Amino acid sequence: MQAFGRHYVVVRPLYSEDSFAEQHERINRSHKTLQDHLKNYCSCDSNRAKNVALSLLPIIGWMKNYKIKEWLFGDIVSGISTGLVAVLQGLAFALLASLPPGYGLYTAFFPAIVYFFLGTSRHISVGAFPILSLMVGAVVTRLVPDEGPAVNITGFEGLSIEEQRVLVASTVTFLMGVFQLIMGLLQVGFIVMYLSDTLVSGFTTAAAVQILVSQLRFVLGLDFPGINGPLAIIYTLVEVFTRITNTNVADLVTSIVIMAVVLIVKEINGRFKSKLPVPIPIEVIMTVIACGVSFGFNFEKRFGVVVIGEMVNRYESPVAPNLDVIEHSAVDAFSLAIVGFAVAFSVAKVYSVKHDYTIDGNQELIAFGVSNIFGASFRSFAASTALSRTSIQESTGGKTQIAGILSAMMVLIVTVAVGFLLQPLPRSVLGALVIVNLKGMLMQVKELPFLWKNDRPDFVTWVVTFVATIILGLDLGLAVGIAVELFTVVYRAQFPRCFLLANITGTDIYRDRKDYLSIYEPDGVKIFKIPSPIFFGNIDFFRDNLVKAVSFSPLRVLKKRNKALRKIRKMLGNGELVVSDRGLQIRHQPSAENSEDESNLEGLDQPTDFSDLPIQVNWNAELPANICVPPVNIHSLVLDFSAVSFLDISALNGLKTTLKEFIRIEVDVYIVSCDVYIMEKLHRCKFFDEEIKTSIFYPSLHDAMLHILQMHPNYQHAEKFTRSIPRVSITL
Repeated sequence: MQAFGRHYVVVRPLYSEDSFAEQHERINRSHKTLQDHLKNYCSCDSNRAKNVALSLLPIIGWMKNYKIKEWLFGDIVSGISTGLVAVLQGLAFALLASLPPGYGLYTAFFPAIVYFFLGTSRHISVGAFPILSLMVGAVVTRLVPDEGPAVNITGFEGLSIEEQRVLVASTVTFLMGVFQLIMGLLQVGFIVMYLSDTLVSGFTTAAAVQILVSQLRFVLGLDFPGINGPLAIIYTLVEVFTRITNTNVADLVTSIVIMAVVLIVKEINGRFKSKLPVPIPIEVIMTVIACGVSFGFNFEKRFGVVVIGEMVNRYESPVAPNLDVIEHSAVDAFSLAIVGFAVAFSVAKVYSVKHDYTIDGNQELIAFGVSNIFGASFRSFAASTALSRTSIQESTGGKTQIAGILSAMMVLIVTVAVGFLLQPLPRSVLGALVIVNLKGMLMQVKELPFLWKNDRPDFVTWVVTFVATIILGLDLGLAVGIAVELFTVVYRAQFPRCFLLANITGTDIYRDRKDYLSIYEPDGVKIFKIPSPIFFGNIDFFRDNLVKAVSFSPLRVLKKRNKALRKIRKMLGNGELVVSDRGLQIRHQPSAENSEDESNLEGLDQPTDFSDLPIQVNWNAELPANICVPPVNIHSLVLDFSAVSFLDISALNGLKTTLKEFIRIEVDVYIVSCDVYIMEKLHRCKFFDEEIKTSIFYPSLHDAMLHILQMHPNYQHAEKFTRSIPRVSITL
């Protein structure tokens, strides 16, 4: 190949796959067997042991390269800032989990400690996440409702309602961690890829609406039990509007002021990010002010405001998971494991790309699995990451998980030393902070116009996931969303946009003939492309579209021709037809009793056989005795397989049948740009026989077209076609 400015010139022979294989020897690579993989996996040497250690303890890799002078100050500032926010979010998200606020501090501490050693992301802040908290809360209130008796579970005897709820939350979290750890050990981190960005966006937006509605009772100071399950959002709104006259004005005013100030300052932080050394910690500032005002004016007694009250001031001894709770919450725990990992991995991937380092999905599963198992043992609830908290950790200068461990230390200080200062904090303030932090997720609804214009199946996935999650709840909504997403994948693969190609005049490029004006289509040739794998689900769709593209059914033509041959043989035997210089001539009209038996259809789909006839029938000429056969207006069919990534056995058999039908009606079939591994599979599966030969395969579409024009030089414009490509010279 030689370059000439913005043109290229290639001089090479015209290749079929057979001739290419003869001239270019291919390396025969041996594929490892299952036994080889097991042997390699189970082998152990010093290098493998070192790699395993680095994989399971990523801290070893980044800690030895830690730049103290450049990174330490940023990590300290980031750790303090993130720790303060983690404290407030832990308290607030504990309300979503239907737990006493203090237990949110455990979730902000224990999982972060473990992730420091096992995680591969340097920037995510591990702790409570609102959607997971709400999902945990759904299980908690189902097993231990606000009103009425709890589910009959062994181990609840002698425990208060709060202790029962903490046991349920920690057990569900423990099982969630077990699921994540098992998936990590089985190397199935890729499972998160089945949750598309569209599905996650629709699900998290609906979850944000659920969270917003669930916090109205705290913001308005209304006293009614939390509601979860299908139609929970409807029932909650009914309760809110029924009791709206009982709104606590102090709670409402406090919440509005908190939300307004925090939203304004967050907007300032975002607009002047480059000029501020660190974002203004407005949540912390407003919390301190709210605590002071509530304590100074005695909000609890004077206005009936519900405050946080007694805080945890120590770490409790480990607790074992409850087997009965595990039995009642296994499905919920699996949903928590998938959602928690999907959110954390998505956030981690964003920052790993931004800061140019790699993260390991399987190790992340192990890290979060162990983090949740360890945290659950000390009464924390489900941990993942929150985008707002992670954004603070990164934007304030955090470079490594040193910031994460310092954040956990801040939580430790609050838990054992200064937590009592938060006791007068109104719960409405926590509700307001939760609602403010939902802004990013709620704004995802702006994606809908873009999806509607550019990708309708993704639009359907988003809307159905959103609506199902709103109506049915988080767990069932997620299941419906995944089902719809899989349906859209099947739909795209099963019904791809098949089309005919044409040559762009003056080039060796072929495009959809409907999209361009300057095209050339040789007479008698059809070039058909299916931009999808061919498998059992779409092989019939492929065949139907191919028949539409060529404007005739090869099987119908074949059967008509064989029926015509039967009639010709019979008429020749009866003397009703004779062979002359002008072909077949009618001597006299056939009698009615000698007409063909229409019921005998056996063998009509077999190749036409002229061996016992004195003449070979020209199907394009006019036939005698009113014999009618559908016309075939092409001599060559080219199938472009450049976008076919695999063929299964069902599709292979269907393709073989279709090719034979065309070959048997004297249409030359060519397959171009077929993947070499598909070719190997065709050989292994005995695809080739006396009718279908390897010579029909060509490495490129242009090679096949030049060959066709050589084989049919009498068709119009063949010479024009070969001369219309002055920049590509083919030596024959």
